[in-house]
Amino acid sequence: MTRLTSRLTLKQTAVRCTVGLLAAATLAGCVPLVLGGAVGGAFVATDRRTSGTQLEDQGLEIKANSRVRDTLGDRGHVNVNAYNRLILLTGEVPNEADKVAVEQAVARTENAQGVVNELAVSLTSSLSSRASDVLLAGKVKATLVDARDLMANAFTVVVERGEVFLLGMVTEREANRAAELTSTIKGVRRVVKVFKVISEDELAGKLPRPPAYPASSNSL
Repeated sequence: MTRLTSRLTLKQTAVRCTVGLLAAATLAGCVPLVLGGAVGGAFVATDRRTSGTQLEDQGLEIKANSRVRDTLGDRGHVNVNAYNRLILLTGEVPNEADKVAVEQAVARTENAQGVVNELAVSLTSSLSSRASDVLLAGKVKATLVDARDLMANAFTVVVERGEVFLLGMVTEREANRAAELTSTIKGVRRVVKVFKVISEDELAGKLPRPPAYPASSNSL
C-alpha cells in the first residue's frame, strides 16, 4: 500500500508541476498550450514516431510559425503543432480571409503532408482563457495517465478555448478510448481526433521490446 501511495503521489506531483510550468509560460505570453508525450524529452524514447520524424516535425513547426508571422504579422493568435508531418493550426484570426491565407501559407511548408485548419474567426483569446486551457490540458493528460488500457505518452494534447485536440499515432481502439475519456472531463467543450490510425499489428511492431538477457549457466 505504501509503494502504491508513493507512486500515485509522484505522478500527481509531476502533473501538477507540468501544469504549473505551462500556466506560468502562458501568463507570460509563451504559448502554445500543449501537453504532449515528450515534456522535457522524458518520453522521446517511447515516441511512436521515428527519431527522424520527430526532428522533422520540430523543423516543420519552426518553419510554419515563420510563415504564420509573415502572413499575419501581429494580428491574431495562432498555434502550430506538427505530428507525423501533419500540421494542426489552432487559435484565433480576425477574419475568414486570414484563416484561408494562413492555411495556404503553412501548406507550402516543405515536407508538410497536410494541414488541419481549426482556426476560429474571432477575437484573440484572453490570458485567463489560455490559463484555463492549460489547466484543462493537465486534467486531460492526467486522465490518460490513469487509464490502464492506454499509453499516455502516445498522445499529444492541445487545448484552445475548452476544445481538446488529440494527436498521435494510435489504433482505432486507442483513439476512441482516449476521445471517450476526454469527453467526460468537466470543461471540455469538444474533442477533435487528429490521429494517424494504425493497426494493432503495426502497434505491436512499434512497442519497445524487452531486453534479451544471456542464458545463465550454473557452474558447479
